[in-house]
Amino acid sequence: MDFLELARSRWSVRNFDPRPVEQDKLDRMLEAARLAPTGANRQPQRLYVLRSEEALRSVRAATRMAFNAPLVIMLCAEVGEAWHNQNETVMHGTVEETYSVAEMDVSIVCDHMQLAATELGLGTLWVRGYDTQALLDAFDLPEGVVPICLLDVGYPAEGAKPSRLHEARKPLEETVFEL
Repeated sequence: MDFLELARSRWSVRNFDPRPVEQDKLDRMLEAARLAPTGANRQPQRLYVLRSEEALRSVRAATRMAFNAPLVIMLCAEVGEAWHNQNETVMHGTVEETYSVAEMDVSIVCDHMQLAATELGLGTLWVRGYDTQALLDAFDLPEGVVPICLLDVGYPAEGAKPSRLHEARKPLEETVFEL
């Protein structure tokens, strides 16, 4: 499958089959994550593979967007390890900090995993709608490690299909500008 065909075939799954994801497929997704580019190659991503009943219960308590996926990957960032642009500062509350690419890095990692999953016949859903504090409480993450997104992974259930918005794409003329 060429890249554009792969990109077109990825869609957000909201109804998963209960069968488990095979370890070799998970391993390929994790390798795709490892290969993802990050700012200054700092690799601040921390990936938590959640598939035990207890872990999945905790995720389902933190978000309505787990859709009974048999596997959820909690993508986090070790913020202190991420590259910071020393030439740009941002305000976090009352604290001025240099701009961190941690969230971007983890998003790129997530995208690599989604495309790898699609190539392997799996479905995914990128999730940002969750209770961050519930995840922190449930999983006792190390200090400095923050959840960036969740990735539901599994086989689409029979009859599952892309949302009606999946094909809605603006023409390039509305999003690309040459200066």
